[in-house]
Amino acid sequence: MMFDSKQVGKFRCDLLIENSVIVELKSVTGYQPKLFQNQLISYLKASKIKTGLLINFGNTSCEIKRLSV
Repeated sequence: MMFDSKQVGKFRCDLLIENSVIVELKSVTGYQPKLFQNQLISYLKASKIKTGLLINFGNTSCEIKRLSV
């Protein structure tokens, strides 16, 4: 990540698709904490990418949430 033309950190998302979609993968049973959505929103803002997918494989059916900033 860059700030004021200086590198200030590393960006470690699960998947970055064609520099336009960030995908965060989780495996949590039951309720999905709001923390996961906040994490993805932070990644989107820091990278200036507009769209993200939060995918949870932990329950019996796959849960997908699309987030954008």
